[in-house]
Amino acid sequence: MNRSKRISVWGATGSIGTQTLDFIGRYPDRFQAVTLTCHTRVDLLLEQAERFHPETVVLTGSPGTPGWERSFRSCGARLLLGKEGLLEAAGSGKEDLVVNALVGSVGLEATLRAVRAGVSIALANKEVLVMAGELVMSEIARAGVSLFPIDSEHSAVFQCLQGERMETVRRILLTASGGPFRDWKVADLPRATVEQALAHPNWSMGKKVTVDSATLMNKGLEVIEARWLFGMDPDRVSVVIHPQSIIHSMVEFADGSVKAQMGVPDMRIPIAYALTYPDRWNAGAAGLDFFACDRLTFLSPDREKYPALDLAYEALRKGGTAPAVLNAADEVAVDLFLSKRIPFTRIAELIRSVLHGHEPVPRPDLDSILAADRWARDTLSHDTIHRS
Repeated sequence: MNRSKRISVWGATGSIGTQTLDFIGRYPDRFQAVTLTCHTRVDLLLEQAERFHPETVVLTGSPGTPGWERSFRSCGARLLLGKEGLLEAAGSGKEDLVVNALVGSVGLEATLRAVRAGVSIALANKEVLVMAGELVMSEIARAGVSLFPIDSEHSAVFQCLQGERMETVRRILLTASGGPFRDWKVADLPRATVEQALAHPNWSMGKKVTVDSATLMNKGLEVIEARWLFGMDPDRVSVVIHPQSIIHSMVEFADGSVKAQMGVPDMRIPIAYALTYPDRWNAGAAGLDFFACDRLTFLSPDREKYPALDLAYEALRKGGTAPAVLNAADEVAVDLFLSKRIPFTRIAELIRSVLHGHEPVPRPDLDSILAADRWARDTLSHDTIHRS
């Protein structure tokens, strides 16, 4: 690189965002953080602004702290607020790469704005492709920009495909840890607590993603994402339970060969690869100690324990707006569980009821996708309130 690579980090105060900034901080002469966004963690965002001196900061939620605007302006940053501020920053085209580490559906419109402004995307917000994979990938092709996956599984597949031709791929195998309830009996799941669901055995992630890992909905969403990232039909994307989280995903080829990307479970590795592609720089992660890996095991997902996985496949096969409805219903249901209003097993039940009540719109535009998202949220919130 002849100049610093200009990076915007959306969701800068979350797990992926903070790790992205840690990596940027390792190479201050190679990267410049130009825009930072957060929802409500103003104090942490201010610390980041004081360290990285971004040109723009965006707060999408309520700050809850009087006088906070002056603190940011003293850092020399332009301050934007709300969804409108995020969309304004996204459409500026001032960066080389956006790291989209937002949680949930909020990142879709902003991603399309950035792509249309000619900016490449490093994507950790899987809901963007779940909701609007066909639309987003067509816009990326039209704009001639790149999309780099940050999810460990999709980064692994992306790495395995380097130097390969897609017509030689037989199938993709996405690995899953199985989450905190992997060894639980199905009969015990209704008693699972929020605290137990958030105790992931291998990864440090945000609350919503961690609960999705416990239901295996995260893997279902990743199947949908893989379909659009790599152009694979649903029956050519499989899920494998791999408790050790050493193999992050695999690709099987027409000759029977299988490539696997391996490493310690550390998100800094896929983050670094997305920011430095096609090079590989030191991400600060430990190397893999093969002698400490006494075994690598693989299991088929228990569909009775993980009904959310089949719901994701069902939504993908229905197509159109069905995945957007699935995603919205999951966001609401997970929030209800985290607020202790429903038991763990009710998450998948609520998602199923909303998905089965929706008539998908084929080949939807953005307005249709957002309307389906709103319908699912309103339907689930209304039904839940009236059942309470």
